[in-house]
Amino acid sequence: MSLRLFDTATREQRDFVPLRAEAASMYVCGATVQGSPHIGHVRSGLNYDVLRRWLTHGGYDVTLVRNVTDIDDKILRKAADAGRPWWEWAATHERAFVAAYDALGCLPASIEPRATGHVPQMIDLMERLVDSDHAYAAGGDVYFSVRSFPDYGALSHQKVDDVAQGEGESGAKRDPLDFTLWKAAKPGEPSWATPWGRGRPGWHLECSAMSTFYLGPEFDIHGGGLDLVFPHHENERAQSNAAGDGFAHYWLHNAWVTTGGEKMSKSLGNTLAIDVLLRRVRGVELRYYLVGPHYRSSIEYSDAALHESVAAYRRIESFVHRVRERVGTPQPGTVSPAFVAAMDDDLGTPGALAAIHGAVREGNTALDNGDRTAAASAAGSVRAMTGVLGLDPLDPRWVEGEGASDAATGALTALVEDLLAQRQEARSRRDFATADEVRDRLTAAGVSVEDSPDGPTWSLKDV
Repeated sequence: MSLRLFDTATREQRDFVPLRAEAASMYVCGATVQGSPHIGHVRSGLNYDVLRRWLTHGGYDVTLVRNVTDIDDKILRKAADAGRPWWEWAATHERAFVAAYDALGCLPASIEPRATGHVPQMIDLMERLVDSDHAYAAGGDVYFSVRSFPDYGALSHQKVDDVAQGEGESGAKRDPLDFTLWKAAKPGEPSWATPWGRGRPGWHLECSAMSTFYLGPEFDIHGGGLDLVFPHHENERAQSNAAGDGFAHYWLHNAWVTTGGEKMSKSLGNTLAIDVLLRRVRGVELRYYLVGPHYRSSIEYSDAALHESVAAYRRIESFVHRVRERVGTPQPGTVSPAFVAAMDDDLGTPGALAAIHGAVREGNTALDNGDRTAAASAAGSVRAMTGVLGLDPLDPRWVEGEGASDAATGALTALVEDLLAQRQEARSRRDFATADEVRDRLTAAGVSVEDSPDGPTWSLKDV
C-alpha cells in the first residue's frame, strides 16, 4: 500500500508509515450525545469507516477508537429543560447515534469509550501536567497554561496571541489564553472527586486521556471534523505533548455538510435527521451520497443531489443484480489499478467511484454482447471495490435489510428490475411498442426510468 494522507499539521500529503508494521491505530472524535444525529454528524464516522476499510484491505490490523462525550454543558442544559436525568438523556441519544452508524453501514469501532468512564485517566493526566507546571488549579477548576507550551498553535497554524478559547471570562485564570481541563462542581450537577476538589471533565481533557489509554502515548491517526481543529484538537495536542506523550502522528479532518452555505447545526435549525432521510432513501443510498465526495470537500445538501446519488448507486446495483440473474452470483474479485490509485491519493473516493462506474459500463456491454465471463469478472471487481467503500450491493446488510420497510424495498426492486429486463429484451428485438408500454406502466406506478450508457436506472418520483 502506497497510501498518502493530507496531514492538517503539515498542510501536505504524507506517506502513511505506521508506528507498528502491519498495524494501524486510529482515534476519531465521536458524538457529543446532546440530541439526535443528522447527516452532518455521521459524515465523520462514515469517512473514517472508509479509511479503516481501506487500511484493512491493505493488510493492516486496524484499531479504531471512537469516543462518546456523555457529559458537557449542553447535555446538562437540554436534559434539565426536558425534565430528564442527564445520564438518561445522554444514553438515549447515544443509542440513536449507534443506530444511525449501523443503518449506514459503519463497522463497529474497536471500542467506544465514554468520557464518564475514564475519570481516573483524566486525573492522572492532570497530575502530570500540574507536576510539570503546564497546568494549575484555581478555585476548584484546573487550567492548562497555554504559554507554557511554546509550540501552541502549530496544528491550527495560528499565532498564540491571536487565539481565543471561547470559554468566556474567568477571574480564576492566570491568562485568558488558558483553557479548562476540569470544572469545579456546581449545585445539582454530577461531579467526581479529584485532588483539587469535586467537579467534572473539560471537553479537551477527555479525548487525550481516552486515546492514550487505549492506543498508547503515541498512535498513528487522529481524525475528526474540520470544526474541531481549533480549539479542541489544538488543545488535545498541547496538553498531550506537554505531558510527554508523542500523541498523534497524522491529523485528518473531514469537511462539513452545509445547507445554504452554512455548516449544518441544530442552532441554525437546518438539520436533516437520519431517521427522516431513511424514510425516503435506503441506508446504502444515503451512505453513497455521503462518502462519494472527497472527505475534505464540503457537501452542500440538496434534494436534487441526493436524487442523483440514489440514481448513480442504483446503476451499480442494477448491473450486479443483472449479472447475478443471468450468470450467477459474482464473487468479490480484485480492485482496479485506477481504484487503488484514487484511494491511495488521500482517500480519493470520487476517483474510486469513477473506476467503479467504468467497470459497470464495461460489464453491461459484456453482458449485452453475451460475454458472460467478462461480465462476471467486471461484477466481481465492482463488488470488491464497492465493498471497500461499504457499498457492496450483495452485502447481506443491504440485501437482507433490517425490517419490513427494507423487505418492501427489496420486493419493489425485484419487481421493477424484472420489468426493466423485459423492456431491455423488447428493445433488443426492436419491439419498441412493448418497451414503451413497460415504461408507461412503471411511470404510472410512480417509478421514473432513465436510460444511460450504464443501462436503465430507476427511482421513485418522490425521492
